[in-house]
Amino acid sequence: MQPDPTSLLKIAGITTPLIGLYDVPDPAPFAPLVEPKAGQRACIFAFYKQWLQGKTLHITADNSGCGGCGYWIFGKEHCSREEFVKFLVDKEGLKASHDLMNRWLDHNKPYKREYPHIMLGPLKEDYYQFLKTVTFYVNPDRLSLLMLGANYNNAPGNAQPVLAPFGSGCMELLPLFENLQVPRAVLGATDIAMRQYLPPDILAFTVTRPLFESLCQLDEKSFLHKPFWENLKRARKE
Repeated sequence: MQPDPTSLLKIAGITTPLIGLYDVPDPAPFAPLVEPKAGQRACIFAFYKQWLQGKTLHITADNSGCGGCGYWIFGKEHCSREEFVKFLVDKEGLKASHDLMNRWLDHNKPYKREYPHIMLGPLKEDYYQFLKTVTFYVNPDRLSLLMLGANYNNAPGNAQPVLAPFGSGCMELLPLFENLQVPRAVLGATDIAMRQYLPPDILAFTVTRPLFESLCQLDEKSFLHKPFWENLKRARKE
């Protein structure tokens, strides 16, 4: 059962809808749907405004919007490894050498999907079993609050609950999580190639289902109800 984020969102002052990434056998229940135009390149974040309007982006291996998303979300190769490395290093300048990029590609693997359809859009309570990650699109103040929430139940010696890894925007939504069963977050929307589609003061905070559940369980004993947050809101005149 999907936890209720209403209290968290109200106290945090988060008004932007939460966006879920779903791996599903049937896209129909997620209507109204939008899709990349077949044969045309489109970053999945170009659909950000449509997510906020209640629409869900539907992508597949054959229509993923761009080659990067096709590779990282669907494992579909559009060129040879050598060509891929040359493109990322020589054209986009994302690593200092071909060797570093090859080592990075060896370390990071595409997501292994369960079904043909990946959906990105507003949360659908009845399809929680297919939900893989939840993304909060927030300003730095709310990001700080969520990072504190991610650390609330984390003990010394445990894996770091918040990561800020190098990768494309679509990677930050899913493939960069090594284990979706661990309560963990990725600080995302740090890919300058996709930031043009977001407001300038917005970053992404993408969480696994276990961390989403933990955040929704924050109660009156937590920092949400303590002076630091209230002081910050007053300083912002909220």
